Amino acid sequence: MSATLGRAAARLLEQRLSLTPITPLGTGLSPHSIAEGYAIQAALHPLLIDAGMGEMVGHKVGCTTPVMQAFVGINHPATGRVFDHSVMHGHGKVSRKRFVKIGIECEVAVRLAKDLLPRAEPYTREQVAEAVGEVMVGMELVDERYQDFHALGVPTLVADDFFNAGCVLGEPVRDWQGLDLAALQGRVWINGAEIATGYGELVMGHPLNALAWLANAQHEHGLPGLKAGEFVMLGSVVETKWLNAGDRVRIEVSGLGSVSLDMDD
Repeated sequence: MSATLGRAAARLLEQRLSLTPITPLGTGLSPHSIAEGYAIQAALHPLLIDAGMGEMVGHKVGCTTPVMQAFVGINHPATGRVFDHSVMHGHGKVSRKRFVKIGIECEVAVRLAKDLLPRAEPYTREQVAEAVGEVMVGMELVDERYQDFHALGVPTLVADDFFNAGCVLGEPVRDWQGLDLAALQGRVWINGAEIATGYGELVMGHPLNALAWLANAQHEHGLPGLKAGEFVMLGSVVETKWLNAGDRVRIEVSGLGSVSLDMDD
């Protein structure tokens, strides 16, 4: 790891842990390309582990739908890692004070039964489907921990794991092959009121297209590959919904079940 990458990662870590809205990293440190963003992300990950986030156990794919690409202002997906101590199951409870600006997203998630290692030949949707052992409903927690993410630029968002702040995973469905993942409907309730719906086909035409993109991104960006046992959040079927202290959230994906989150003070 170069000294410049180390300084950039340390600067991100400082802002992220202090909940100081992230600003440009500074002359000579801010990444100018997606490739530089992923290089800083790789340098940041061991620092987050040392800071108590737990091991890396999953992946998130962001901006896989037109509505989320319009929100961020890019025309391609991006990926980050999910850490063990930020993963909850079934029902989650978090404090509003732990975040700068917390939101939730309604997603289909998968857990891998086989490795998908980097390779030059692109993976197809059918090939990555063979590596999927389980499918789950997933609520991604995102944190807009940026002073102005449009001004900050996508490479720095990539370096910072692209908004990820954890997730709530549902019960695994192991006989998922009979489900039409593109037709699954996601629904979001906040404080008992249904506020959003979307379908799996909004995720790149089919949720597993996002998994194929992620598998192929491993080679393109010099990433280490996807490992059996890891899970992947495949992207939100609705626009991010922002939360306030006291909010109670439930999301459901047809055929997969539901998960919930309580936002404490």
